[in-house]
Amino acid sequence: MAIEAVIFDFGGVFVDSPFTAVVDQARQRGMDPMFMLHSVFGPYDQDTDHPWHRLERGEVTFDAARAAIMELSAADGGQPLDPIELLMALGGGGVRDDVVEHCRALRAGGLRTGLLTNNAAEFAEMWRPLLPLDELFDDVVDSCEVGMRKPDARIFELALERLGVPADRTLFVDDAPGNIAGAEAVGLHAVLVGPRREDVPEALARIDQLLSRS
Repeated sequence: MAIEAVIFDFGGVFVDSPFTAVVDQARQRGMDPMFMLHSVFGPYDQDTDHPWHRLERGEVTFDAARAAIMELSAADGGQPLDPIELLMALGGGGVRDDVVEHCRALRAGGLRTGLLTNNAAEFAEMWRPLLPLDELFDDVVDSCEVGMRKPDARIFELALERLGVPADRTLFVDDAPGNIAGAEAVGLHAVLVGPRREDVPEALARIDQLLSRS
């Protein structure tokens, strides 16, 4: 069937991934990157009661999630990990203009486009101004506003319902393998963006390849 819509993730697609920043920080500190990722973000291929997951579902404030993460990471004598300190390591990489232009061209070509992001309410004033949301997307689904987060099947179903497209006619683009698996389980086609900025051209080429086959 012809693909009628493309749904994009935000972090790791339009801007550099926080996961990459945390991995870099772990290596600089001589820590296990997977331990640090799990401590700060929880098991990201699942939807659990980890403080970061609760934050992204809008159940707790950032301050509450931050305190809980620092407490959990310091348990059994470990080093307390401060999410603010780690996220600041993202630096000023800026928006990936090639992804913005690709999205703009897809919508101009007649495809419906959506944004589906796991995010925190406190971050909205920082990330929303980075993109011309109304110009690029027919709909934006923010996890903290709807009380669900990827990879929960319900949030993919909500995004599809709001765009008015079926799963098998929709392409999903994300940088987290667990989210890709969640989307495919619902029936969406999917493209995984690699962890580094230099992986982006390959992902954009894969999007075009799938669209050309539809």
